[in-house]
Amino acid sequence: MTSLQKKDFLTNQSYVIYDSDTMPFKNQTISHFALSDSLTTFIGKQQHKAAIHFWSTNQLVIIGMMDTKLPHLSDGLAVLTANQQPYIVRNSGGLAVASDPGILNFSLIFSEESTNRITIDEGYDFMFRLISETFKEYNKPIEAYEISDSYCPGDFDLSINGKKIAGIAQRRIKNGVAIMIYLSVTGDQNKRAQLLQDFYTAGLQDEQVKWHFPKINPAVMGTLEELLGVKLTVQNVKEKIIQTLQERHCTFEIGGYTPEILSLYEESKQKMINRNLQMLKESAQKELLI
Repeated sequence: MTSLQKKDFLTNQSYVIYDSDTMPFKNQTISHFALSDSLTTFIGKQQHKAAIHFWSTNQLVIIGMMDTKLPHLSDGLAVLTANQQPYIVRNSGGLAVASDPGILNFSLIFSEESTNRITIDEGYDFMFRLISETFKEYNKPIEAYEISDSYCPGDFDLSINGKKIAGIAQRRIKNGVAIMIYLSVTGDQNKRAQLLQDFYTAGLQDEQVKWHFPKINPAVMGTLEELLGVKLTVQNVKEKIIQTLQERHCTFEIGGYTPEILSLYEESKQKMINRNLQMLKESAQKELLI
C-alpha cells in the first residue's frame, strides 16, 4: 500500500467490540486502562481486525502524568479527597480530566502494518471525522482546535459553538495504536470543571513552574446534550457511533477474553499499579489498587 492508497479505518473495517458494561474484571478503576493497553498490544499483532473499547466510570478524576509535577500535589489531591473523588494516574494523555457516568470514554484501536503506518494527525482525524459524522444530523458543526482554558487542553479538542465537548489522545504500543476520546455526553460539566480548577489552584498555589498547567474557565466547556439541545445518554451515543460505522460498511463482533488478552491484561494492570504507587507515593489511594 503506497501513501496514495492509505487505508481509511472508518470504512470497510472489521471491528471487535469491548465494553466496560460487560468486562469480567473486579477492579473497575484500573481495569479500563489495563484492558486498553492489553487490547492495543493484542490488536497490534493482527493484520485485519480493529477494536472499539467503550468504557465509563463512577466518579473518578483521571490525572495525567504531568500533573504529578505540581509543586503542591498533595494539597491538590486533598481537594479531590475532600470532594469524595477517587483519582488515578493514567498512562496516556497530558493533564487531568473528571470522569463520571455522564462521560463516554472510548478508543479506536488499530494494527499498524509496516506499509500502513498511521501518523499522529491521521489518528486524530479518524476520531474527529467519526464524531462529526455521528452528530451531523443536528446541524451544529463540531470543530477541532485547542480550547486553552479548558481542562486537559490540546490541539484536537472538539467543540460546538466554542464550548469544548471532548478531548482526544493517542497511545502506541509496538504495532498497535489506540486513538482515545473523552466525550462529555451529559451531566454537570460546570461542576467537573470547577473541581479541577480547585485541584490546580491548590496544587500550584501561584508558584511559577516550568510546566504549563491550565487556568480553567468552566464556562468554556459543555455537554453534547446541552449544546445539541437533545436528550442523550451514554448508551445511545455508543449506539450512534456503531450505526455511523455500519453506514460505512464496517462489521462488528463482540470481543472475547482469550488467554492471551487475559495474560496481557494482568501485565498491564501491574504496570498501572506500579506507576500509581511510584508517582503518587504516600498519596496513593491503595484501595484503588486492589
